[in-house]
Amino acid sequence: MNEPRKLLKGETGDWEVVVGLEVHAQVTSVAKLFSGAGATYGAGPNENVSLVDAAMPGMLPVINKYCVEQAIRTGLGLNARINLWSRFDRKNYFYPDLPQGYQISQYKDPIVGEGSIEVETEDGETITVGVERLHLEQDAGKSIHDLAPRESYVDLNRSGVALMEIVSKPDMRSADEGAAYFSKLRTIVRYLGTCDGNMEEGSMRADVNVSVRRPGEELGTRTETKNVNSIRALRQVIDYEARRQIEVIESGGTIDQETRLFDVKTGETRTMRSKEDAHDYRYFPDPDLLPLEIDPAWVEEIRASLPELPDAKKHRFMKDYGLSAYDAAVLAADKEKAAFFEAVAKGRDGKLASNWVTTELFGALNKAEKDIADSPVSAKQLGELIDLIADQTISGRIAKDVFAIMFDTGEDPGKIVEEKGLKQVTDAGAIEKVVDDIIAANPKQVEQVKEKPKTMGWFVGQVMKATGGKANPQAVNEILKKKLGV
Repeated sequence: MNEPRKLLKGETGDWEVVVGLEVHAQVTSVAKLFSGAGATYGAGPNENVSLVDAAMPGMLPVINKYCVEQAIRTGLGLNARINLWSRFDRKNYFYPDLPQGYQISQYKDPIVGEGSIEVETEDGETITVGVERLHLEQDAGKSIHDLAPRESYVDLNRSGVALMEIVSKPDMRSADEGAAYFSKLRTIVRYLGTCDGNMEEGSMRADVNVSVRRPGEELGTRTETKNVNSIRALRQVIDYEARRQIEVIESGGTIDQETRLFDVKTGETRTMRSKEDAHDYRYFPDPDLLPLEIDPAWVEEIRASLPELPDAKKHRFMKDYGLSAYDAAVLAADKEKAAFFEAVAKGRDGKLASNWVTTELFGALNKAEKDIADSPVSAKQLGELIDLIADQTISGRIAKDVFAIMFDTGEDPGKIVEEKGLKQVTDAGAIEKVVDDIIAANPKQVEQVKEKPKTMGWFVGQVMKATGGKANPQAVNEILKKKLGV
């Protein structure tokens, strides 16, 4: 377990917050975990439902091998142990959208054992968060309460969809660390192609476990806040629960082990039910499913097919392109953004490519509320713009104007530069004439430059203004230094 890193001040002293996450990630698969019904999002109510999903009498589950492969792939991506023998259990409880009256899950023998991932927080700190286990289970359906005043409806499209429940160890100590862990986990499963990570569609959500303790003491009683489906909400839950628990304990109360819900409108959690223990679910091995026995050769085959993961990509970006750790991490955090950057940087200056991608392009995309996939400027076009700067066809300042036009119109940079007459003036004679005219018109500033050489920037600005920003900045500086004797 990690040593105390961050502490909260209470009325009676310091407190340490302890956070663990149980992340439910929907497996990217065409079919469900135990039936051939579709697992796609967005179908009409009860369109993706087989007789197995509806728990019709006599219907037997059949394991989807691809879902098992996806779980193993994820486990390998989390540096976790793959258990070559695992089994499915029945977790018994009643709920209207659970037709069988039980959920098929894995209890004592999950498919993936302990692992760990490295997480970088916003303040640049790197921590290691342990993964306790990953198990496969089927999702429940969905109850809908707002279509009629006195009735509830049940949509079983989600019933039987394959979920990976990824359980962390209680290694996080703040909302920042919890958010960073969840973000890293989402990045990894997206790289692997095992979950799309779309929180707004419910395909990735977290149960947030929070407790508080005095530094160095035993773990306190935890609460679990269910189905948190945004990183912003995850932060709010951790911060609110930590403060609430500290206030309860400091006022003489005790924390109940319970399940809570998060209210998005108020930013507060509230009691849902007392927390069940494992025995409350009456787990027992599912008699309709044989244990999973995994061939080690198959695991190695899956391992060999893994893509380059975020950490490896980050270090390669630093090594191959000379990027800072921060810039490399920003680019490696998203598979599509990383691929876009590499296309831009191919055969070009890596740092310059990184600056244009992370600052200009990402800034414009954020402002326009667009994703990289919807960028009006392609990687090929951005690379061509950088080439125009490198060969001194245009200056860096003019390039920003050209980029703005590219982003608005989708046109190629070469065409814009040609049509608008934006080519850089590199003719030393032409620049020298402009410099002479400005020096002659400003004798006071000439005297000032001789006393304070740093004020030469004023002349640079005047020359650039007179040439519409098209004069080569390096040539301007060299000519001014010569003429002014600086």
